[in-house]
Amino acid sequence: MKLKTFLTQACAAVALGAMAHAALADQLDDIKKAGKIRVAIAMGTPLYSYADANLKPVGSDVETAELLAKDLGVKLDIVSVTNAARVPTLQANRADLVVADLSITPERAQVVDFSIPYAVISIIVGAPKSMNIKSYADLDGKRIGLTRATVNDTLTTANAKGAQIVRYEDDATLITSMVTGQVDIFSSTPSNLGEMQKRAPGKNLELKFAQKEFDLGIALNKNQPGLKDWVNNWVKTNLKNGKLNEIYKKYHGRDLPESVTKGAA
Repeated sequence: MKLKTFLTQACAAVALGAMAHAALADQLDDIKKAGKIRVAIAMGTPLYSYADANLKPVGSDVETAELLAKDLGVKLDIVSVTNAARVPTLQANRADLVVADLSITPERAQVVDFSIPYAVISIIVGAPKSMNIKSYADLDGKRIGLTRATVNDTLTTANAKGAQIVRYEDDATLITSMVTGQVDIFSSTPSNLGEMQKRAPGKNLELKFAQKEFDLGIALNKNQPGLKDWVNNWVKTNLKNGKLNEIYKKYHGRDLPESVTKGAA
């Protein structure tokens, strides 16, 4: 009797496991059946994702998401989020993927999965030409603005312990704060520096030192093997055929580095 009960329970456990795996693997099928894919994008990030003069979403991340949806044969549903909401939006199942200049880091990889890298982002410190800043040590006692919940935040918090960090919810607010003089130093990207220089040429803003370059990944929830395999194959294909490089170069003015393009092999 005990053996029979054990076998019954074991069979039930196997069946439940198979059902769970099938459910996880079916997210890709569910997206196809729905005819749309929800992609979280952090709007307000110059060159990556922003609104043009006609308020149409544009940028390298926007075009990447558009190409992905087209190749999948579904409609793109952009879920506009702040930088801080990128991972939480995915975890709350309000998006199927995140294509939002999201750097691949060990901390994030604990809670979400990433595709192989599809692009890169450079992190820099910038300030007026008149300020003598060459390293983190030169930030001691100074106020520096950055966007909350980004690698900029992580890097600067860890390395500029003597600085007063002012955190903003998105890149657009950070840019406005620099342009209007609320802060004089920032940690962000070359693209955001370019936007600041365009909007406030009289401030003579320049790159002071590079912090780090990060690979960007398309994020998805864990335990989604079917969707992850499709996304990884899609990235490889479009690195190999040059379409992802074409998109990146169109907005950022340079080719993707070899560290990313080697993913096509």
